Amino acid sequence: MANQTTLASSISTSGIGLHTGVQVNLSLKPAPENTGYVFVRTDLDNFEIPASVEFISHCSYATTLMRRGVVLSTCEHLLSALRGSWIDNCFIELDSIEVPILDGSSENFIDLIEKAGTTEQDSPRRTLVVKEKVTVDHNGRKMSIEPSDNFEIDCIIDFPHPFIKRQKYRFVMKNGSFGREIASARTFGFAEEIDMLRKANLALGGSLDNAIVLTKEGMLNETPLRFADEFVRHKILDIIGDAALVGMPIQGRITAEKSGHSVHAQLMTKLLETDSAWEII
Repeated sequence: MANQTTLASSISTSGIGLHTGVQVNLSLKPAPENTGYVFVRTDLDNFEIPASVEFISHCSYATTLMRRGVVLSTCEHLLSALRGSWIDNCFIELDSIEVPILDGSSENFIDLIEKAGTTEQDSPRRTLVVKEKVTVDHNGRKMSIEPSDNFEIDCIIDFPHPFIKRQKYRFVMKNGSFGREIASARTFGFAEEIDMLRKANLALGGSLDNAIVLTKEGMLNETPLRFADEFVRHKILDIIGDAALVGMPIQGRITAEKSGHSVHAQLMTKLLETDSAWEII
């Protein structure tokens, strides 16, 4: 039986928010047993927003949490890195509305976690074990979760773009697989959507340094893709981050086809609302 873990020391970084374009300072700090992940808005008298399904506000181009009117946006890449590193408890301090995007993947967050180190705590790790299949289907965007011996994700994406087309990837979380297979996959977007997003005050901090930007026939980035199937791997990264809002590691198999943040949230909410579908071990 594994015990809970937290960071061995505090560590900080800074960067800009993908959607706000605002500079933000971020610190990851050790947290006591059974804390989970808690965002702390240092610019608002250390107001706390737990990383929990119950505080999901909206999920369009990023996952946004809100508690008592206080917002925290674009949390999925950091939560994915924490879960992928098997960190159970962490205080996440930041002085703005949005987690910094850094390079658009989870890789920089993984580097921070490795520099801080991890320490084992006294309490056993709690795991949400899936007991029966739960499915959501939102206009053809499908997701399900069912029993499994591991935490694994089967993901399919399908975009009419020569660099993407139909991509499929199966990921099993074990033995450092997150760092090797998923962490460095970057977020992506389409050049023709940029004007629309910016008119909606989104993607104001987006650049070729923190996203893959696709044109109709190729991409604007001069650096090559990190994986031939980087796009589906990034989708899995997002799923892991959004699934972390359950509040503990999951033992179950997620299948996703053309999913997105809102569908991830629907699945996790439906899972938790279906009492017979899970138990905590």
